[in-house]
Amino acid sequence: MRSPLKGLFDRLRPRQYGRREPLVLINGLAEQAESWYRNRKFWSRYFEVLTPNILAYEGDALHARINAKQPVTVEYLVEQLHTYLTQFVQTPPYHLVASSLGGKVAVEFAAKYPQLVNRVVLLCPSGMGDKEQLPIIEGVVGRNARAMVESVFHKPRRADGGLLRYYRSKFANRKWQKGFIRSVRGTLDHVVRDKMRLVTAPTLLVTASGDKVCDPQTAEDAARELPNGHFRKIERCGHAPHIEKHWLINRLVVDFLSSTRPTAHPSWTKLILAKAPRASK
Repeated sequence: MRSPLKGLFDRLRPRQYGRREPLVLINGLAEQAESWYRNRKFWSRYFEVLTPNILAYEGDALHARINAKQPVTVEYLVEQLHTYLTQFVQTPPYHLVASSLGGKVAVEFAAKYPQLVNRVVLLCPSGMGDKEQLPIIEGVVGRNARAMVESVFHKPRRADGGLLRYYRSKFANRKWQKGFIRSVRGTLDHVVRDKMRLVTAPTLLVTASGDKVCDPQTAEDAARELPNGHFRKIERCGHAPHIEKHWLINRLVVDFLSSTRPTAHPSWTKLILAKAPRASK
């Protein structure tokens, strides 16, 4: 008989040989791939975690597009993601976990390429139809990184000190500023509310009661339009739940992507004993 202790150990630290299900992380407008620093290690226990940096503000590809006087649009980001996955990964279908602007990209991608998508998690996604507040713009203009970070978090003390140092250095970088501002211009007014009904994959939309960037009520209304949607509001949290409430988000994502019957409100027992999907051979 299999030991209960062995079963618990396997759940907490799975060691299956084989290819794990791919999990693609799509960061937001104010973020880079590094913003998943409180999630990647945990999720890597269960999935093959991919972090395509499709929006690198200092990157040569983005600036070549800007110099060619081409806009940086959500459609462009969707095709960049499609190229990355179909040319350099080639292991569909993919789980998508997206934050803020990344939510726009994930919804458009899932609606356009449903055969490539397994399940989707949207964390405080933008583009749901409300007017977004972008404190990072004021931060860039005023070079006030602290005010920008504090506006994103319900409890700013939960923000890593490295975030402040990162944005202070970037706000002083002209190439980064140019890439960021052009990206804002090209993506800010893009709304994906009409595409929600086309996202057929099981989708979890997470919002936060203290989100000052995207209206939580609008997000809740949009979640009802998902054919296979699930919704959860996290209390006492700001626009970055994957950072501010990472313990919960880490386990909630694993449970939603792994469960045979995904739900937005799994029991605490299920969250603690998160089980990895079986690796393919």
